[in-house]
Amino acid sequence: MKNWMYDGDSKVEPLISSRIRIARNIKNMPFPHNLSEEQCKNLIETIERAFYTSTHMKNDFKTIRLWEKDSNELKSYLEKHLISPNLLKTPNKSAFILNREETVSMMINEEDHIRLQCISSGFNLKEAYEMADKIDSMLEETLDFAFDENLGYLTACPTNLGTGVRASVMIHLPALTMNKEITQVLKALTQVGMTLRGLYGEGSNADGNIYQISNQITLGMSEEEIIANLEAAVGQILDQENRSRELILSKYKYELEDKVFRSLAMLQSARVLTSTECLDLLSNVRLGLEMSLVEGVDKAIINGLLVNTQPATLQQNISRSLNERERDIERAKFVRETLSNLM
Repeated sequence: MKNWMYDGDSKVEPLISSRIRIARNIKNMPFPHNLSEEQCKNLIETIERAFYTSTHMKNDFKTIRLWEKDSNELKSYLEKHLISPNLLKTPNKSAFILNREETVSMMINEEDHIRLQCISSGFNLKEAYEMADKIDSMLEETLDFAFDENLGYLTACPTNLGTGVRASVMIHLPALTMNKEITQVLKALTQVGMTLRGLYGEGSNADGNIYQISNQITLGMSEEEIIANLEAAVGQILDQENRSRELILSKYKYELEDKVFRSLAMLQSARVLTSTECLDLLSNVRLGLEMSLVEGVDKAIINGLLVNTQPATLQQNISRSLNERERDIERAKFVRETLSNLM
């Protein structure tokens, strides 16, 4: 087996991805919950005409109509953070437009007529915003969005009024979680108009010690202010997480290394893995990478496993129906095969 100990300066950041979400509604049209199925489907066609304005857009993007897909495929898109749980509540009248790289997703008839989101790897909120702003401007050339001079863009939920922009980052915070400091982080974020949520957003658990941090206030702030404030808050949380990691390393070095290496060994040899156990083990290995305790494991492989071992995505990739026990067996097999080149 390779020597996993590593003393170099290479470091993997705890930040997994950045996302910008923009909410928009068509002027003088009721919000989606007040539209009939026929009206929603007509709206999808209207938005498609405004979106597919070039050969590039037609080649690089596709529309996925929820009523044409099975529930497992749709849950896989949810696990990849490309759609929201709310969109799945109305599969008979909702759709989303997705690009080939799965970095741009535009939900239609979720809470608002349009929920455009752009995702970038790492800590790249500005890059994600530039991408989203470009598409938003393109749509506004054809579509007349609901806008008020005093309130800004009008949205179904008052918390999105103004810019309609929500910025968020997905971040790995195992040390703050282990030290039970995460509650204090949540309180501090709330005081500055931010929120801390689980892996799949509001109401979800922080499986694998992965959290989403996002702004709660959109009214009275510019897009640039929203992004700058979130960047500052994330920077402070990173400092806290790093201090907690240093404390754990100084007091419990061997226990921490044992936790990391045991997790890697289990992932490489397990025959049965539940979804929750797999996420926890991957979290431990990722912590080892982020703290430069191990080498030979590509961050991209770990990030890929975080998604591809989720129940619906795993089943989608296998292309056959599985019960829970069969999924746990196939998950372990998939992880072993993915990590086999490290042996």
